Amino acid sequence: MYIAVSGNIGSGKTSLVEMLSERLGWKAYYEEVDDNPYLNDFYQDMGRWAFNLQMCFLSKKIRQIKEILNDKCDIIQDRTIFEEAYVFVTNLHKMGLLDTSDFDLYMEFFTLLTGEVKEPDIIIYLKASVPTLVSQIHKRGRAYEMRIEESYLASLNELYNYWIEKVYKGKVITIDIDETDFILYDSMFEKIVGIVQSEIAKIGLQK
Repeated sequence: MYIAVSGNIGSGKTSLVEMLSERLGWKAYYEEVDDNPYLNDFYQDMGRWAFNLQMCFLSKKIRQIKEILNDKCDIIQDRTIFEEAYVFVTNLHKMGLLDTSDFDLYMEFFTLLTGEVKEPDIIIYLKASVPTLVSQIHKRGRAYEMRIEESYLASLNELYNYWIEKVYKGKVITIDIDETDFILYDSMFEKIVGIVQSEIAKIGLQK
């Protein structure tokens, strides 16, 4: 079984992956964010470093996907490779921070590299408003994230919603983070666990 947790910056993906991994006894694969050497530069000058940043993320995700495909464990992943292209890279192009030539080149590489990539059995989409995202970003206190503008988060939210509702065809569980503080309230986390286990059981019956 392969589950991925998707959502905007500050939506709580890593926390939920960690909690579900411990609760279900599944192997967790985390996003390699802080290992990207372009990240700090990107938030200071997005237009200059956008292509470098996203190509580095793509490379790391491809390596991780190869590990996942060869792993025989039940897996839960922090952010899919599909979000990189259909949300983050698309948003940079939309905002004029990635020119069309670089965008087309990225998408060509993405298509070639992900042609045989297996989609998750379930995506858990953490949907959150911009004020909630900003609050959670400030709580975790990463210095480079303090420069993220609300308009950038809002644009990512629009693309996330479009991707989940119009593009992605697999099974999605949507969790409204504005109404579901699964870190603070155990009952809310247990509710998520129950929903996930129910969907896992349905998939098991179909196989």
